[in-house]
Amino acid sequence: MNLSGKKVLVTGADGFIGSHLAEELVRSGCSVRAFVCYNSFNSWGWLDQSPKEIQNSLEVFQGDIRDPYRVRTALEGCSAVFHLAALVAIPYSYYSPESYLDTNLKGTLHVLQAARELGTERVVQTSTSEVYGTAEYVPIPETHPLRAQSPYAASKIAADQLALSFFRSFATPVTVVRPFNTYGPRQSNRAVIPTVMTQIARGNRKIRLGSLTPTRDFSYVSDTVRGFRETACCDEAVGEVVNIGSNFEISIGDTVRMIARVMHAEVETETETERIRPEQSEVRRLCADTSKAERLFGWKPEFGGKDGLQKGLALTADWFRDPENQKRYRADRYVL
Repeated sequence: MNLSGKKVLVTGADGFIGSHLAEELVRSGCSVRAFVCYNSFNSWGWLDQSPKEIQNSLEVFQGDIRDPYRVRTALEGCSAVFHLAALVAIPYSYYSPESYLDTNLKGTLHVLQAARELGTERVVQTSTSEVYGTAEYVPIPETHPLRAQSPYAASKIAADQLALSFFRSFATPVTVVRPFNTYGPRQSNRAVIPTVMTQIARGNRKIRLGSLTPTRDFSYVSDTVRGFRETACCDEAVGEVVNIGSNFEISIGDTVRMIARVMHAEVETETETERIRPEQSEVRRLCADTSKAERLFGWKPEFGGKDGLQKGLALTADWFRDPENQKRYRADRYVL
């Protein structure tokens, strides 16, 4: 499928990855309808920070992914939909699991039903590496067992399986993209990299964190959104699950040390109990096998390996150092 010149819908376009994806799709020649969560401030989320030429090219559609009628209206006339609208904070899913089912599972159902009825040419469902749980072996291929260790992960497993069931039951042209830990400018400081960078940028040298021993596969946001776009263009990816990651595994503790070097700071870490997941809920190890993406459509991370991570962290740190960007974060508070 060639997306150039096609009208596409991006749900969750006001979020971290969604805003970057909407921008990338505009630059690649798509007509983008950006589905943002309705609010009385008339805010487009992170799209408010997009370049004016991007904003002027967007068709912004305000709604709620939990409203099936609004979702169907948003999808009318679109050739493809990139479904990113979701609740993604793992800690908050412990407090409000029903809201995760309403948004992540039922929201996905609304997109799938609308796409089936309208004959949408491509549906890209956004998954997460959290569905694998702690790795039984690495690198993790798409065939790795699924293990929900949080209500968030359970809601995403359910949404992914629902999407694949529409492919098998109704031939809805669905692809599931499974990004590992995406980072970059605009990410919420509920995630570890912004948490560290916002504290350092504010002059803190004692960094408050949760567990330092788990490992992650951090994927720079431009690699992730390129993976989304290239997956949607690949006919052979329909009905498939595809990992997007950096092919590099690093502990949280070593990540903090790398960030400190990039930001030219000497720091200490302090563990706060409220930031630690319940023992059986902590995902101890994640490392992506991305050979399927390379095989199907030639995707490789541009920010892969240790050197790629250091380069991506430097770009991210430059953004977080900007005083105007710092104003958008509450570095002194723990964010669920």
